[in-house]
Amino acid sequence: MDMNQYLSMFIDESNDHLQSLNENMLQLEASPDDLSIVQVIFRSAHTLKGMAATMGFEDLASLTHKMENVLDLVRNEKLKMQDYIFDTLFKSLDALESMVQDIVEGGEGKADVSSIVSSLQAIERGEVAVAAPAAAAVPDHSAAVTGIELDEFQFSVLSQSISEGHQVLYIQVKLRDDCMLKAVRAFMVFELLERSGEIVKTFPDVQDIEQGEFEQGFTLYMITQKQAGDLQDQIMNISEIEMAQVIALDQETLQQMNQRNLAAAETAAAQAPTLPAAEEKPAVHSPLNAPPAVKAPAKASSAATPSRTIRVDIERLDVLMNLFSELLIDRSRLEQLANEAKNQELTDTVEHMSRVSSDLQNIVLKLRMVPVDTVFNRFPRMVRDLAKSLDKKIDLVITGAETELDRTVIDEIGDPLVHLLRNSVDHGIESPAERLAAGKPETGTVNLRAFHSGNHVFIEIEDDGKGIIRENIVRSAVKKGVVTEEEAAAMSDSEAHQLLFAPGFSTAEVISDVSGRGVGLDVVKSKINALGGNVTIYSTPGKGTNFSVQLPLTLSIIAAMLIKMGSEKYAIPLSSIVETGIVKQSSIRTVHGSRMIPFREHHIPLISLSRVFSIPSYNEADEAETEIVVIRKGERLAALAVDDFIGQSEIVLKTLGKYLPAVQGISGATILGDGQVALILDPNAFIK
Repeated sequence: MDMNQYLSMFIDESNDHLQSLNENMLQLEASPDDLSIVQVIFRSAHTLKGMAATMGFEDLASLTHKMENVLDLVRNEKLKMQDYIFDTLFKSLDALESMVQDIVEGGEGKADVSSIVSSLQAIERGEVAVAAPAAAAVPDHSAAVTGIELDEFQFSVLSQSISEGHQVLYIQVKLRDDCMLKAVRAFMVFELLERSGEIVKTFPDVQDIEQGEFEQGFTLYMITQKQAGDLQDQIMNISEIEMAQVIALDQETLQQMNQRNLAAAETAAAQAPTLPAAEEKPAVHSPLNAPPAVKAPAKASSAATPSRTIRVDIERLDVLMNLFSELLIDRSRLEQLANEAKNQELTDTVEHMSRVSSDLQNIVLKLRMVPVDTVFNRFPRMVRDLAKSLDKKIDLVITGAETELDRTVIDEIGDPLVHLLRNSVDHGIESPAERLAAGKPETGTVNLRAFHSGNHVFIEIEDDGKGIIRENIVRSAVKKGVVTEEEAAAMSDSEAHQLLFAPGFSTAEVISDVSGRGVGLDVVKSKINALGGNVTIYSTPGKGTNFSVQLPLTLSIIAAMLIKMGSEKYAIPLSSIVETGIVKQSSIRTVHGSRMIPFREHHIPLISLSRVFSIPSYNEADEAETEIVVIRKGERLAALAVDDFIGQSEIVLKTLGKYLPAVQGISGATILGDGQVALILDPNAFIK
């Protein structure tokens, strides 16, 4: 069977399962005793393993199976989750993601995961942090034997059996290294033992032993009336058995063995980073370090229902949008022709077509709308890892993840948000000791929220850290030559905050993996501005900082005000317009070489579009009154002097293409109903 036809589906579903595994692992880290979460994680891992095996990606399937073995011990309450187990499982997820990415790039999903597999196998065997010494030829069995950890019920059964005069045996069996049929030999041993008594506990699990999923040996407890020496001889008579050790236990030995194993489990987390199986550079641990609690709306579990969704390639949606864009241009042309023809039947038909196309437009736009959750869902894991590496305690609180944005915006906004979150975690939130000294809880909070407002979506990243200290910013900016001392002294606090977005700016004293290279916030600003949005900073020293990102809902079809400049036509996005008006020439003032006009008890700059774009057919200086459009960028305002207003219209945004260089103040173009091309202004370019 040709599996290539299913490859795209496999990649999509694998990414979904990996994302689910990351999210649920973070929830489990916050509630380690919640076995219902373990069940969900186990099912996702099991499904991923089956998909990978079916597609022939054996390395991916094998690593997932090792994870599954550990999770199976946890869900059956044979293993308690510890920090080192979480770290190992997270490393496994990272390895799986790299394998899937290798498949996306045309590879076979291979990666060197030997150290991770060794760690998983050590956890599975119960050998983490405690080595089991050989018991042979040592008279004091209690000092030599490291048994299997027993739960309260199993220990009670064995203890009571000893009291009633039965033999309780601890048996270790090792197969020869060249044994070809491990599961068969293990079955023969178990068949022999079950004829002689009752097996109470095995390690590994019986199911794994039956399937051959163990190394060369296994151990068990059993209750019998037979003597230890007799059973040992019978086991050794089975082919390919290298060693069999059968030890009879009394009450004292059983008690000591169980206590030793309980103590080993408690100390395993502290000793785990020094294991040979661990990576060379384990995650940093400290008494103050704890995983961040991720407070996101929990997904309600419900009975399985038939899927009502289908996967559609984004390129098909792009083609649909382009076709609809052409339809929108023709609609505008038909409306114009119907008005000129004065034919009632034609007018009625065009109006009906306009209503239908408007409904179609809404559907097409909604098809492209994607919840910001697709971007937000990778941040809890990122914040968790950053918090551990920086020895900080952080709660990431996510709200509004269901807020929708156009796919084109979603694809571009991920990296800027990563930089802003890393900035909050590194620069914003203090260390636990600093927070306690400042009278704050030792756990810092970073809020990541999204919400609609008009034709925009706002994404805010707010922390309760130390806030932005103006003096630190100004001193660093002067030192790096971003501004002069005179310019810095004249800046307001909000202007000083904007220095954070200057290229090469950083307040970090030491360059690290997280910050200090001066690359980050300048990229954030340029990327957000390119999307037609803006970012604003609000900060209170000692209280925290808020980065507010304003983004357009869509970049494909926008509502705009059409204006005329002599013989040329332009479009201004309505989302950036505050209001329109008329100003008299006598009201225009010149301040420090810039033209200003009064506007609501303030003065704002007046920008002449005819001068900016060198339009020869119009000059507002010849007019007694000039029409203006007041535009906004964040909290700043400016007025554009225009010739005349044409009206409001929905326009299709077209890029200028590769043939034209980037034109300052122009974000694209559109085709009007009469076939003319109108340039679309970028209001952000006119306000500095």
